[in-house]
Amino acid sequence: MKLYSNRAGELRHVQSDYDCFVPKSLREVEIKIDDELIDLLSNANRLLGILDGMATTLPDRDLFIAMYVEKEAVVSSQIEGTQASLSDVLQKQSSEKRKDIEEIVNYVHSLNYGIELMDKLPISIRYLKEIHKELLKGVRGENKNPGELRHSQNWIGPMGCTLSNATFVPPTVDLMQEALNDLELYMNDADNLSSLIKIALIHYQFETIHPFLDGNGRLGRLLITLWLKYTKYLQYPLLYLSLFFKQNRMEYYSLLMDVRFKGKYEEWIKFFLKGIIEISLDAIDTINKINKIKDIVFNSINKLTYKNKNTYVNVVDYLFRHPFFNSKDILEEFKLTKPTVSKIIAELVKLGIVVPTSNKQRNVVYKFEKYVDILENGTEL
Repeated sequence: MKLYSNRAGELRHVQSDYDCFVPKSLREVEIKIDDELIDLLSNANRLLGILDGMATTLPDRDLFIAMYVEKEAVVSSQIEGTQASLSDVLQKQSSEKRKDIEEIVNYVHSLNYGIELMDKLPISIRYLKEIHKELLKGVRGENKNPGELRHSQNWIGPMGCTLSNATFVPPTVDLMQEALNDLELYMNDADNLSSLIKIALIHYQFETIHPFLDGNGRLGRLLITLWLKYTKYLQYPLLYLSLFFKQNRMEYYSLLMDVRFKGKYEEWIKFFLKGIIEISLDAIDTINKINKIKDIVFNSINKLTYKNKNTYVNVVDYLFRHPFFNSKDILEEFKLTKPTVSKIIAELVKLGIVVPTSNKQRNVVYKFEKYVDILENGTEL
């Protein structure tokens, strides 16, 4: 590691003959606001306001949030190397990808748990430990002290590297604890800094401290949404930057390193704000498409002349919560007869609302194709 500027921290030599990076307190950092940063910040704030407002137009806001979180969880876990897709998670039937799916489900549970926990705990080290424990429960990293801060030195670099030639070495355990205590105070400070600039700095600082043996990336990405929700900047947890980080992975890591060793906070913040703008536009577009597909589907159902048309409406509403299903699912959910269920599914297939996922004659799984495509790929209707 080579330090070009001490603006963001310093290298500290450890007796074991390696250097670790000790970040400077964020309260000591003054951000230089130029015209480009002002424009990006204004645009990001505006789009997040639109997104937060549009959430109230959704026919089922909680459902959309749950599905969007699953999409976010897939991308966040893919950054860490999992191979499961959103369809795999929604079907929950791929045994060969079971561990990957469990990791994604844990991510979703951790976000929901984090929101519930806000009623009991402030954003703090204890709070982060609780979420970390949930995040690693039964998945990759479960043998690396879930919910416990690291008690040994970790490092980042290519396979086989050591402390002496690692790309980045976070602070030692005692210095890590000091930095975490300072970060906890910063996260709860009331100041005049924009919330979006502040969370960009918080994310950077958390990843730099690297306080856990595993799961730092996943938790650091969760922290963005959780902190904005905790501070009431966002009413609904609809901002997820994993897709932007994944699509710009090399730049993401490079800019974090440039803050550490060159003090380039402003470049990192601008990148972060560009991510917020891009992802907000994507989420707004997704909400528009979902509202459009709801209108199209329910218009099709309303044209039916069956006496039990309301049952079709209820089944379609169910599909927005369970876009992969079989006849047994409908049977158990609505307490209908087998002939009635068969008739409903056949009609939904005829209308092009659902499609079978295989040519099997029995236990066929059906897919609410257009809806899944929108969530997974942003496909146009």
